[in-house]
Amino acid sequence: MELTSFIHQSISYMSSWALRFVAELEIANHIKAYGGPMPLHELAHLILIPPEKELTLESLMGLLVHQRVFAKCEGGYLLTPISEMMLSEGANMGAFVRFATEPSPEQLLFTSKWFKDTGKGTVFQLAHNGKQAWEVLKEKPELGNLANNAMSSHSKEFVRILVAKYREIFEGINNLVDVGGGTGSTVKIIADSFPNLRCTVFDLPHVVDNALNNDSISVVGGDMFDKIPPADTILLKTVLHDWSDEDCIRILKKCKEAIDSTINNGKVIVVEMVLDAETDDSKETETKLIYNLCLLFFLGSKERTKKEWHDLILGAGYSDYKIYPARMPL
Repeated sequence: MELTSFIHQSISYMSSWALRFVAELEIANHIKAYGGPMPLHELAHLILIPPEKELTLESLMGLLVHQRVFAKCEGGYLLTPISEMMLSEGANMGAFVRFATEPSPEQLLFTSKWFKDTGKGTVFQLAHNGKQAWEVLKEKPELGNLANNAMSSHSKEFVRILVAKYREIFEGINNLVDVGGGTGSTVKIIADSFPNLRCTVFDLPHVVDNALNNDSISVVGGDMFDKIPPADTILLKTVLHDWSDEDCIRILKKCKEAIDSTINNGKVIVVEMVLDAETDDSKETETKLIYNLCLLFFLGSKERTKKEWHDLILGAGYSDYKIYPARMPL
């Protein structure tokens, strides 16, 4: 049992790359378009796999069936709730898996050296001659667009869950600013769910150049460390986990300044993981721990525990807060 577990953990990176293969060749879209169980030879033909490699494709699909990414019946392969998330017409989480697997394995080979070195840089910086992740994304527009699409697909899926489960959070407010809102795909879900709510996307100027702009959503470019547009509600969706405690306190203080002091029910909505939140789902716990390592290695930031969130919120001058539990869409 222990040996099996050890070997599984040693080679499980192949599962991530199998999922990337599905995303790159849009296999979920092909099965959806086929309209029923899709035979292996039909799938191979559509994605231009030569006959001599069909056996390997069958083995790869066998792994994905075992992992419930796809289902298999006598006639061929079918979608499952997992693969449906990769449909272009749906959550389009294919961008997320492509971005999550984009860092080459060579980068992680710097981990041992990073632990032994002194200094505050990240594993990513050590592998990229001191450059931060944001600098590399800016230098490589294609990778930057992939990052935006990945975060957008993840955010949309989570906000759908949030709006469905906790509508009361958004009821009774007049205007909302989505800080770090990217292209506006997240706030559009909120605006569509609450037609009378005036929403604003706020992000760096070069980011909001591609943002949505319609009657219910306005766009403002700027820097959250300088000034945030005024509103009675500020949304921070997976923003704070990218920053140090000191920077988070600065951001939260700017949010506090942006909230109209004459509004009694003004609020800041923070959507983030809570590392030590109670759950009976071991996979959710493990995913949060892995996600936290990704942040530490690549950004030098982190997810936070209940106590760490408590200290940040009170440290920024807020007198009260409430945690709403929501299952992560990962």
